[in-house]
Amino acid sequence: MSAACLLTKSPLKTMTEILKKALLFTAMATLSPPLVHPQVPSCRLGPRQWHASFERIRFQFRHAGRLQASYKGLEAMYDDGYGMVKDLDYYYQALRELVEHDSGPPRWFCPVDASLSVEDAPLMLYLPGVDGMGMGLCMHHKALGRIFELRCLHIPFHDRTPFEELVAMVEDVVRAEHSTSPNKPIYLLGNSFGGCLALAVAARNPRIDLILVLVNPATSFEKSDIKQLLSIFSPFSDHACIAITALLNYNIDNEVNIALSRMKSGKHPLEAFGRLTNNMSSSLKHTNILDKLPEDTLRWKMELIKTAASYANYRLHFVTADVLLLASGADRLLPSKAEADRLQKILPKCKVFFFQNHGHSLLLEHGVHVSSIIKCADLYRHSRKYQRVLDFIPPSTTELNEVDKASSDLTFRTCPAMFSTMEDGTVVRGLGGVPADGPVLLVGNHMLMGIELISLAAEFLRQKKAVVRGIAHPLLFPKKERTSSEGHDFFDFLKLWGGVPMTYKHIYELLAAREFVLMYPGGYREALHCKIVWIWTCK
Repeated sequence: MSAACLLTKSPLKTMTEILKKALLFTAMATLSPPLVHPQVPSCRLGPRQWHASFERIRFQFRHAGRLQASYKGLEAMYDDGYGMVKDLDYYYQALRELVEHDSGPPRWFCPVDASLSVEDAPLMLYLPGVDGMGMGLCMHHKALGRIFELRCLHIPFHDRTPFEELVAMVEDVVRAEHSTSPNKPIYLLGNSFGGCLALAVAARNPRIDLILVLVNPATSFEKSDIKQLLSIFSPFSDHACIAITALLNYNIDNEVNIALSRMKSGKHPLEAFGRLTNNMSSSLKHTNILDKLPEDTLRWKMELIKTAASYANYRLHFVTADVLLLASGADRLLPSKAEADRLQKILPKCKVFFFQNHGHSLLLEHGVHVSSIIKCADLYRHSRKYQRVLDFIPPSTTELNEVDKASSDLTFRTCPAMFSTMEDGTVVRGLGGVPADGPVLLVGNHMLMGIELISLAAEFLRQKKAVVRGIAHPLLFPKKERTSSEGHDFFDFLKLWGGVPMTYKHIYELLAAREFVLMYPGGYREALHCKIVWIWTCK
């Protein structure tokens, strides 16, 4: 595994030397398929062009700190909080506190368990389901709070604000934020009913840079079996109907499968089934929350969600925002999977992530990491245009664990070992000979078609807390419009770990930002060991 050659950093003395080194690095990479430089079409530049290049280099080095703006306050292997909320007891306790002292109009709140966000973080507004409590994101507060300025909408149970007024309320916040920061995107995370609310706001504000994250949106309400289900239980009280509907939110089969997989990994049966039993007991323990609800709550909520679905469906063709749609395949309340197919055909910029074994309350189920999905979809950005170098967020502890889990078989079969060379020429085991700070250029060769870099990057993260930014073939960055999110694939890991397509601009920006850059100059012919002849057509 130690086939990578470690080139330590050297002081950059003059601007001419900087440019020569940048051209040398890019020349090494031309063994990969030829690419057109986005700004300079040829290396033969006239005097004015050379002067402009030097001015651009001088400006970017003066402002090199800006390239790492997203790193400020956020280090590699940061704690994203996933796993802190072990079961639903925390969720029900939060609901109890809200219901006990709940009055007044709809309002926004910032979760107290959300961490301090990175500098210049974009705004994310969480729009809850038809319950309106705003606590459905409790398992993601810390993870999303690290990379967003997070605010949650709370609609008290006693409130009877019409849907159009709720749209206007969210719209006022969006327009106010846009007026102060017109070049920053605004994220709307809509869960079920909140998805209709997010679509309505986006349809009414097509010129504002919005990014919608929709979780099982309730636009399919008219096609669901909720009305028929409630008619069957009509002899019971409204409180009983609400309790039955709440139980259908969760996919118990998924919880059982998770417990069985934990048993297979060596966990004790009582420990493996602990989450399932705790969730069931929490649901029964907190049923007295329903006693606090007004009698007409169920009827009002059904009318509200019906109006929301009709309002949003009528205006779908006005939505021009980027949309990330998370759909559950085992949703017992709404036909979310079929609705995702329908919405993707209507919305011009829509990406879909399917969760085959999850229920309607996707955000409250184990194994769903919304922050990682946003990164994998290339939708986390600080300005109107997504930039892989400037908008990169380093991997979290959970993402490192996901890598270890996915590559465990490869690690077991290959047993990778890391060696480095000290300044005196001594070869030592580990990465002690690698500089602690960048820029560092790592040059290697493809051994297992490049998949060995997973172990290399993970070891750099553990030992040096340094993210290895790989320069990769453009084909490794496909534009995936539909993904099954039962575990990340190799392409997702490449994005999570800061991989960028091969361009001269990317190499320069990474080195200017003092990053650890990994390059395999052999291209696809070396990766495939010359077994396949591939004709690459460059536009």
